[in-house]
Amino acid sequence: MTPDPVSSAISNLQKLIHDLLLTGSMSGGNHSGVTEFVLLGFTHLQELLFMIFLLIYITTLVGNLGMIVLIRTDPQLHTSMYFFLSHLSFLDICYSSSVTPKLLSDLLASRKVISHSACLAQFYFYAVFATTECYLLAVMAYDRYVAICSPLLYVISMSSRVCAWLVTGSYLAGVLNATIHTGVALRLSFCGPNVINHFYCEGPPLYAISCTDPTINEVVMFVVVGFNLLVTSLTILISYTYILATVLRMPSAAGKHKAFSTCASHLAAVTLFYGSATSMYSRPSSRHSQDLDKVASVFYTVVTPMLNPLIYSLRNKEVKDALGRVMERKNSSDR
Repeated sequence: MTPDPVSSAISNLQKLIHDLLLTGSMSGGNHSGVTEFVLLGFTHLQELLFMIFLLIYITTLVGNLGMIVLIRTDPQLHTSMYFFLSHLSFLDICYSSSVTPKLLSDLLASRKVISHSACLAQFYFYAVFATTECYLLAVMAYDRYVAICSPLLYVISMSSRVCAWLVTGSYLAGVLNATIHTGVALRLSFCGPNVINHFYCEGPPLYAISCTDPTINEVVMFVVVGFNLLVTSLTILISYTYILATVLRMPSAAGKHKAFSTCASHLAAVTLFYGSATSMYSRPSSRHSQDLDKVASVFYTVVTPMLNPLIYSLRNKEVKDALGRVMERKNSSDR
């Protein structure tokens, strides 16, 4: 359960972003009178894309909800590793749901519009969940480091209280990141074209149609996103460097195989997430091909949340064994 002071901090940050949005809507930052945007999205093969994205979204919901239920119902999965994994599944549901339902409705709509306030809200919540996942993946790497490199101290180092604080810190980082980006976005005014060449409200496409010079926004995004990626990727890199050194010193092949198999799923998830994120945010947006950005965004926001539960279930023996136990209990109860 989240400690009271941290819960209070989250509530205060959420109140701050609410006040910022309210202030921005009442101030001159958006004096232009533009009250809605048109999301250009995908203009070809819309019916086919609708069916594909709908199937992916359903798979995302079923896979991640199934992972959460499995972890909650199987006592042998009540460890810090699976505690973090259940939060990863929750985040995959949340940040996919901040984008995909609107994408699906727009693929069937003749007029693909989103209000200014809804656009900012989507931008905010997407940033919260994506950044939180970024930090949670780093926390999971640290958890693997402690488990493999300091197994005797694992129970103390990764107690339930420590795990709760690490997860809470990840959520706070997400809220803070989203508050910064959304707060800076409130300075933008829109007085001309209102067509966003994207399928959701994301920073760079918004900056491209702003009448205000977006240099500050681009610099803030480059610095803050760069900081987030640097801190979390370094944590992951250092953790796995120590893990690799420890595994190579293990005398038995069985021990090495078990350690590598434990880390393989997490490494695959990290590669998917950071690879697509880096391709989107590694350069200023004005130099990007926006069509290529849309393709990268599909992988980042739609495909990756679907693949994570598949990766962790197919490559993880403990998850497969837990699923087998649940199925056995269900079959026994049906007899």
